Amino acid sequence: MWVFVFFDLPTNTKTERKAAAQFRKSLEKDGFTMMQYSVYNRYCASRESMEVHIKRVRGLTPPSGQVSILSITDKQYGDIVNYWGKIERAKPQAPQQLEFF
Repeated sequence: MWVFVFFDLPTNTKTERKAAAQFRKSLEKDGFTMMQYSVYNRYCASRESMEVHIKRVRGLTPPSGQVSILSITDKQYGDIVNYWGKIERAKPQAPQQLEFF
């Protein structure tokens, strides 16, 4: 499963800028990778893991602004097409997951 977090946070005041920066840093601490400035994604090995991270993002959400969360399967993510300028680039590989029994 892949979890995407899209957000549009206000940055008009110093307090709002600080809240937006803390939100981005918290996403990175939780294993999300910046895809675009306000779009982050994270691979989750299971639906249960995905639900934990979605719940965590809900708790990190600042008091103002918009945050949207989208989850898709690895198969759906495999259909992504990325362009940087006119050059097509391959999608990032899913990270290797360790399992402890």
